[in-house]
Amino acid sequence: MATESFFDESTQQSQVKSTIVAKYFDAWSKVMMGTQNRYNRGKRIAYIDLFAGPGRYSDGTNSTPLLVLEKAIQDQSLRQRLVTIFNDKDEHKTDSLQGAINELPDIGTLKYAPQVLTQEVGEKIVKRFEEMKLVPTLFFVDPWGYKGLSLRLVNSVVKDWGCDCIFFFNYNRINMGLHNEAVREHLNALFEEERANDLRARLGPLTPEERELTIIEELCQAIRDSGPEYVLPFRFKDAGGKRTKHHLIFVSKSHKGYEIMKEIMAKESSDAPQGVASFEYNPASIRQPFLFELSRPLDDLGEMLVEEFAGQTLKMIDIYRQHNVNRPFIKKNYKDVLQRLENCGKITVTKHRKNTFADHLFVGFPSQG
Repeated sequence: MATESFFDESTQQSQVKSTIVAKYFDAWSKVMMGTQNRYNRGKRIAYIDLFAGPGRYSDGTNSTPLLVLEKAIQDQSLRQRLVTIFNDKDEHKTDSLQGAINELPDIGTLKYAPQVLTQEVGEKIVKRFEEMKLVPTLFFVDPWGYKGLSLRLVNSVVKDWGCDCIFFFNYNRINMGLHNEAVREHLNALFEEERANDLRARLGPLTPEERELTIIEELCQAIRDSGPEYVLPFRFKDAGGKRTKHHLIFVSKSHKGYEIMKEIMAKESSDAPQGVASFEYNPASIRQPFLFELSRPLDDLGEMLVEEFAGQTLKMIDIYRQHNVNRPFIKKNYKDVLQRLENCGKITVTKHRKNTFADHLFVGFPSQG
């Protein structure tokens, strides 16, 4: 697929991607503005898209930049605070994007006019972010392939308070490029050289499915090893549902942000057996412990809790917070399972109304002999 054709149509995958980003921006911006109001931490927040594209697909559907601006226009508080920067190295795309922005109804009500830049994402932009103290910012990085996407870039944009990053990971092109000497430098920047070399050495005997699992596992682990604790991938398959096209990767230092994004991704998942969202992840194996945890079914959750918290008494909310990271379960899953365990007499719970399970309830787990 040529880069010029990327925006030729709005596929279902593209719509889901834009929906996830727009929903997270909406929730994130409300949290940031509320925190700023309570603690007097400034009056500006920002949204930056480093590979913004032309603004609309060829069928006229709005892409992510316009969806974000439309949400800002509709919110009186956000109109006074949001700074937006949209960048693309292709002048034709930035011209198209600027025109689409100008056509948005009431775009003039934004206090800060959207900035549209035409720059190549590389060392200069990364260094600039590393040296800046950023206002709370949501970064969206959606390169067509891999050029410009690096571990340094991700770390440079999430280092400050309130800053989160969502980036598109084109698995097919990364997979093809790992052994291509012409792009070795770009791939080393994404995984770091030592990890990238180790990854290349391990991929040879693996099946295509194992290669994908291993590459995504290594990417998530590389990000976590570099600092940000919360990493959440969401997989997109092709129209036939047999091959993976790409992944959307969320990165944050905030458990609150992780919790919000997990709920959004869960709702956008194509299916949820037993109420546990698929997140469109690949089937996991013991070789990929991070992704393996993200594929555990709800039937296992009760057993996991009874074993992990044996002999302890904790609030429901603390059980959830301590256990959910790197696993697919959302808060409702924990409440449902704890209710089942109580009904079976396997745990004790402070008195509460029937068919409810509030965050503050204390749960007692029996010791295991």
